Amino acid sequence: MSSLALYRRYRPESFAEVIGQEHVTAPLMQALRNNRVNHAYLFSGPRGCGKTTSARILARCLNCEQGPTPEPCGECQSCRDLARNGPGSIDVIEIDAASHGGVDDARDLREKAFFGPASSRYKIYIIDEAHMVTSAGFNALLKVVEEPPEHLKFIFATTEPEKVIGTIRSRTHHYPFRLVPPGTLRDYLGEVCGREGAKVEDGVLPLVVRAGAGSVRDSMSVMDQLLAGAADEGVTYAMATSLLGYTEGSLLDSVIDAFAAGDGAAAFEVVDRVVEGGNDPRRFVADLLERLRDLVILAAVPDAGEKGLIDAPADVVERMQAQASVFGAAELSRAADLVNAGLTEMRGATSPRLQLELICARVLLPAAFDDERSLQARLDRLERSGPPAGAFAAGAFTAPPAAAPAMGYVPAPEAHGMAPAGPGGGVAAARAAVRAPAPEEAPASVAAPAAPVVPAPVAPPAVAPVPPAGAPAPAPAAPAPGAWPGAAQPGSGAPGAWPGAAAPAQAAAPAAAPAQPAAGAWPSAAAPGSGTPAPAPAAAPAAAPAQAAAPVAAPSPGMAAGAGQVQAMWPAVLEAVKNRRRFTWILLSQNAQVTGFDGTTLQLGFPNPGARDNFASSGSEDVLKAVLAEQFQVNWKIDAVVGAGGGGSPAPVQHSSYGAPAAPAHTPPPPPQQPQAPAPQQQYQPPQQSAPAPQPPAQQAPPPVAPEDDFAEEDDPDLVESALTGHDLIVRELGATVVEEYTNE
Repeated sequence: MSSLALYRRYRPESFAEVIGQEHVTAPLMQALRNNRVNHAYLFSGPRGCGKTTSARILARCLNCEQGPTPEPCGECQSCRDLARNGPGSIDVIEIDAASHGGVDDARDLREKAFFGPASSRYKIYIIDEAHMVTSAGFNALLKVVEEPPEHLKFIFATTEPEKVIGTIRSRTHHYPFRLVPPGTLRDYLGEVCGREGAKVEDGVLPLVVRAGAGSVRDSMSVMDQLLAGAADEGVTYAMATSLLGYTEGSLLDSVIDAFAAGDGAAAFEVVDRVVEGGNDPRRFVADLLERLRDLVILAAVPDAGEKGLIDAPADVVERMQAQASVFGAAELSRAADLVNAGLTEMRGATSPRLQLELICARVLLPAAFDDERSLQARLDRLERSGPPAGAFAAGAFTAPPAAAPAMGYVPAPEAHGMAPAGPGGGVAAARAAVRAPAPEEAPASVAAPAAPVVPAPVAPPAVAPVPPAGAPAPAPAAPAPGAWPGAAQPGSGAPGAWPGAAAPAQAAAPAAAPAQPAAGAWPSAAAPGSGTPAPAPAAAPAAAPAQAAAPVAAPSPGMAAGAGQVQAMWPAVLEAVKNRRRFTWILLSQNAQVTGFDGTTLQLGFPNPGARDNFASSGSEDVLKAVLAEQFQVNWKIDAVVGAGGGGSPAPVQHSSYGAPAAPAHTPPPPPQQPQAPAPQQQYQPPQQSAPAPQPPAQQAPPPVAPEDDFAEEDDPDLVESALTGHDLIVRELGATVVEEYTNE
């Protein structure tokens, strides 16, 4: 076998044999057919892509006895001299400009160029590495290149055409050569190996093409090296990877599997194997980046192997398809970006192993980064492996209870257990619900202050039926005073309970005890008790004065019935408003409450016209609408009315939080021999009186509570630490503006 280099033994002898440069060879062949050959050519492109070979083929085509022809005959003297192993022609001069690029060499060429060819049609100068010619040398050649004799042709070949001065470049026909595509180069190498009779495994040729980087000469040199060291079994994949310095596929598979499983121990074990095995960490990172690139393409194009987008054997492509299926698109993209950035940082690094370990740590820990790509990678991992164990355990993601303590609201009975209703509602009711005193203390504390609030009866004949003397007190079945307007009260509940929150009826209440409507409740509110309903004759007189005496806007029965649905979600609405605008949150939590809802319009009650106007003029209505639309995906209208509004503290009757005077809830029924005005008439008569105004509940005798219990506790639901005082309060209520500030010295 000849010792001549492989790339020299298989150097093309015609344009038809040049591979991967059809964009150059086809125009040149057509120019030869048309006999429109220029006097100077410039071939540029990467090394090993066929520039010098094409220059020799062009010279052979020009000096062929049958030429100029695109297909040399190969029989004439000129074709034999310029053949692959020919002696060369005296009329075709090849100059290496790297060693003959000075001005003296240019002058010598210019003097000899005017002599005619010895035996050929043209005298052709092939100047290789033309970018090495100095500026003075190019200037010395300028005149002869611009206006050469008829027998003279110039062919410049260079890898850096920009270094050729413009005056020379503008006088030539420029043909840029390109790198050979991997598929074309792989087929050509397989053909060469077949001619050589060498056995080569399937995975070897892609490695050779990758090592050659598109250069035919470099690829042929690598192939020649492998063939020279091949044993009887031929060129194996293991031999090629070890000789060319590439990472073994098993190492790449191991680290990819570790990334997919999030197994840091396995990943760092692979790093240790790479370093202990003598492999270059930089080469390993480069190979890992190449593998991630293949996985990204396979994730996007499952049949990338069949389409030629991935240059790998069939078994490797199948293995990579399995690896790509366990990754998400965001995970692969993020991992490739991190490895690419790490490869850049490894240039000049003093500790390549440390850089490699840091790259693996970044890929394995997407939670350590807060960028969008890391978040998407975490989502891909969750979609692939599911949430952590116990993430959806019972109660882990349950919605907060509707009766949870919120700013300006009173906890429901479910929050602190069943506590008897205290007097007055508001703060006292909240504290009573939290502390849960004995049931026997409340009736005694309310008996005295109840008398000043009760006005003269309006219609004595409308006396409600008195329960039998032996019947227990019906107070447990009556709703607490200060209950939400329009809320149904099945059974007794703690004061301040959420609207619509049903409290279980007490077992001790007899079936014959009629349920009494809540004090201050809307006329349309139903108050079903735990026993039989009240007779119809008593209900009609009670409803008539209430409808005539209502001084504020009362919701319709439909709105009152739907208010409970909104009241259940009202704490969440307030929390969302708090995050959007704190002023609106304070205004709503302290002055407003839900009084009605009909499916499209949300009615909010305010204690006075000032609070309502402040809500409408401060832009708070728009803030509330925006929060409802964004957080709860509803578009409701807001109707702000005066009455039935207020915060959690008690207020006078005109500005009561619940729109009606407070009445004792646990007062025992009077004896039969002492008839009284019916309770419904007492509850609805105060709004008809103009003077004197009923005394507010705050002026009544306080309940028998220990002095130390009067102080606000940390868990007090009505403790408001964010209340406005001083400057902020004046700005909000009076619309004041700071004109000038004085500093007290």
